[in-house]
Amino acid sequence: MNTPYAHPPSDQKGFSMIEVLVTVVILAVGLLGIAALQFMSKRSNFEAVQRTAATMLAYDIIERMRTNSTQLMEYAGDASTPSPLLGGATQSTPDPNCSTASCAPFELSQYDLWEWERSLDGASEIMTASGNNTGGLVSPTACITTTVPAGITDRSGEYRIAIAWRGPTPLSDPTISTCGQGSGKYNSEGGGADIHRRVLVVNTFIFAQ
Repeated sequence: MNTPYAHPPSDQKGFSMIEVLVTVVILAVGLLGIAALQFMSKRSNFEAVQRTAATMLAYDIIERMRTNSTQLMEYAGDASTPSPLLGGATQSTPDPNCSTASCAPFELSQYDLWEWERSLDGASEIMTASGNNTGGLVSPTACITTTVPAGITDRSGEYRIAIAWRGPTPLSDPTISTCGQGSGKYNSEGGGADIHRRVLVVNTFIFAQ
């Protein structure tokens, strides 16, 4: 009776170097994919946070204007002479401080614009340890305009709040508003003009008292 040929037991144990290298390469590719996905997620989340902040800021100034509607000219100017651009601490510190003292309607309008600009810049939220601003938008520019012409006593009409800020990635410059356009704050390092500009626009009708 023939006995089947039996192979001698192999002394090889564990993994070969090629198997280890293949495993390392597969693991590295997977980790790089996860890292790229996490980076894209953080960037998208940052964009969403900035747009949400801009939306809240737009409605904040609208409510301030409605509350103090006898001073709409101070907030938005008129159709031919709009209010100066906001963003970058262009408003001087008001006196009196309407958060601690009683203010006339005109004084309140100046305080509102100053406080709103600080919110745009993030100056209303400061880290105690570093002294740096922690809130607000990146390189903000705000424009408050109206279709109400000059010389009209009744300032009731359409008002537009446009807020521009700098996005992290280059995109086509939005055409919905020219707010902040040509300022140089939203250009790319490669020379592209305003391709980092993001804009949010809110149109509303305000009745003057």
